[in-house]
Amino acid sequence: MGVDMKEKIRTRQAKVGVIGLGYVGLPLAVEFARAGLHVTGFDVDATKVAEINAGRSYIGDVLTEDVAEMVKAGTLRATTDMAELADMDAIDICVPTPLNKTRDPDLSYVVKSVEAVKARLQKGQLVILESTTYPGTTDEVVQPLLEEGGLVAGEDFYLAFSPERVDPGNTSYGTRSIPKVVGGVNPVSTELAGALYGTIIDTVVPVSSTRVAEMVKLLENTFRAVNIGLVNEIALMSHRMDLNVWEIIDAASTKPFGFMPFYPGPGLGGHCIPIDPFYLSWKARQSGFECRFIELAGNVNGSMPEFVVERVGEALNTVKKAINGSRIHVMGVAYKKDVNDMRESPALDIMELLIKRGATVTYTDPFVPHLRHADLDLHTVPETEAGPGVDCAVICTNHSTFDYTSMPGRFPLVLDTRNALKGISGANIFRL
Repeated sequence: MGVDMKEKIRTRQAKVGVIGLGYVGLPLAVEFARAGLHVTGFDVDATKVAEINAGRSYIGDVLTEDVAEMVKAGTLRATTDMAELADMDAIDICVPTPLNKTRDPDLSYVVKSVEAVKARLQKGQLVILESTTYPGTTDEVVQPLLEEGGLVAGEDFYLAFSPERVDPGNTSYGTRSIPKVVGGVNPVSTELAGALYGTIIDTVVPVSSTRVAEMVKLLENTFRAVNIGLVNEIALMSHRMDLNVWEIIDAASTKPFGFMPFYPGPGLGGHCIPIDPFYLSWKARQSGFECRFIELAGNVNGSMPEFVVERVGEALNTVKKAINGSRIHVMGVAYKKDVNDMRESPALDIMELLIKRGATVTYTDPFVPHLRHADLDLHTVPETEAGPGVDCAVICTNHSTFDYTSMPGRFPLVLDTRNALKGISGANIFRL
């Protein structure tokens, strides 16, 4: 049976279903379609489905021209009808895995997707989970659900985990050039998943199990979170000692070995780095192990929005003003530069904290024309119109489209949390 699947993949006859057409699923679906495979995207959001079928992209890293080309060629389509999963040879699950209010893993999207697959599971199908999750999810949650109908994973159907490695806005590394880690419930599952990804990715890295593959993703992002936590703490310390943390990092980076530069900021954003370490620490607690290092980094990173607001207060104090009654203008609200992704953006926390302290808050972000979050309901102010009436500007996201050289002249005070004003000096410039 595995031989048949491998031949279908080789001859591009395999039908591939991608569940979840967001920042992970849509780029993957487009690449599979570009490789000549017949791809059906599945999503509960009828608006996304309609956009794809009309040949339009709603993801910054996916060009509308590419979607239109694949749709026109007949290799890409989308649907809300999960019954069509029965017709797929391979099914890739790319749905969100957020944390709930108690910071425990929320697998509800994964479970719903797996239940949809289970109801239509066919012999010989290949099922791959890409959603970031804790080690053990595939064999403890996904496999038992899929086997409830009597089919056995690794024999009647094939099951694997392959962590997504999407980096929104990264123009140097895309789907094809980022190596893909793959771990199956047995060797044939690993082999088939590797063959499928091999049609669109230059380097496939097989590992011994689904648990190893799941842990790889958490290690990657925990590594970043912990190191960012370290440098954020160094930034807090440097401020107390009246030292420029950016200058310190630049000087340390000249060492050609034993040092890797990480940079402080207003907090962690995105779906992965602020969340994945908590998946790891949650799973560790189930085994009776306390991840004190990871938890500490999370506490430091989580405190950065408060520190930014404190710095705003310090900047205003130099001109005998308070946050209460001041107009604070935020430059950039997406979680990282040159993307429209708002997930876990520290700018949201900063804006809400400022409002609670009595500030009037406005923002400029060419990638986020309308911001609606909690009590926030704002529209972007064009950069050329941002200035009059503003008491202090805060650079939260260093979009490359911003005119940084003019900011010290347009705003009476500027707080730079990203070192975007590197090389620009002025008495009205304050840094993290």
